[in-house]
Amino acid sequence: MTSIFLRALLVSILAVAGSLLVAVTVVPMMGGTVDGNAWLMCIVCPLATAFPASAYTFWQSDRLKQAHRELARAHAQLAATHRALAEKASRDDMTGMLNRESFFAALDGSRRRSDRGALLIIDADHFKKINDNFGHLTGDDALLEIAAAISRGVRSGDILGRIGGEEFGAFLIGATEAEAAVVAERIRGEVEKVCFQPAGEQQVPLTVSIGGTVCALGATVSELMRAADRRLYEAKNRGRNLAIVAGLLSAA
Repeated sequence: MTSIFLRALLVSILAVAGSLLVAVTVVPMMGGTVDGNAWLMCIVCPLATAFPASAYTFWQSDRLKQAHRELARAHAQLAATHRALAEKASRDDMTGMLNRESFFAALDGSRRRSDRGALLIIDADHFKKINDNFGHLTGDDALLEIAAAISRGVRSGDILGRIGGEEFGAFLIGATEAEAAVVAERIRGEVEKVCFQPAGEQQVPLTVSIGGTVCALGATVSELMRAADRRLYEAKNRGRNLAIVAGLLSAA
């Protein structure tokens, strides 16, 4: 309010000065004289009109600026809320990893930027037994332990997702076959090291089987999935707790 008063006062002073300048310049040119009443009118009239008009204008201008600032803040908050909701919608509620749809969308986007990389499919071994023997809440705890172990095993920047009940996907950006094999084995080892012990029970071993394939030029996401699945089934058939990574195979 003080700022409005000072700005309006400045405008009023300039208006008085302009009125006096016109009076002492124009009136003598027209053969008149500037007497006391004229001086008074040159001062009072600008003050009576310029001050309230300029004060109201400055007040309205400040209100408009404040409204613009509040609108900008509301827009920023809305954008942040939208981003948060979009991020939440893309995540699996339990593990915090990308959900199936978001994982494959991210995989497809990465594939469009580069043909290099490797896809791993990671499946928990004998997971149904944990649910059957200890209940689904204990199964959820085991799943969280496995997800954490997978996260420890991958590299920074790799894409992780939960693509099924106890099945996870990892896209290793730019990885060669040898690099993918190292990461897959590291994931398998991290899961195997987990000491999972349900309340009041003995320790339950956790293991995963992993199938992986490196990207071939022009291969689709579906082709990569089929190739990784074949390697996963091979790991399961060979006794589980095993990681097998190979190049993209032709359809059998």
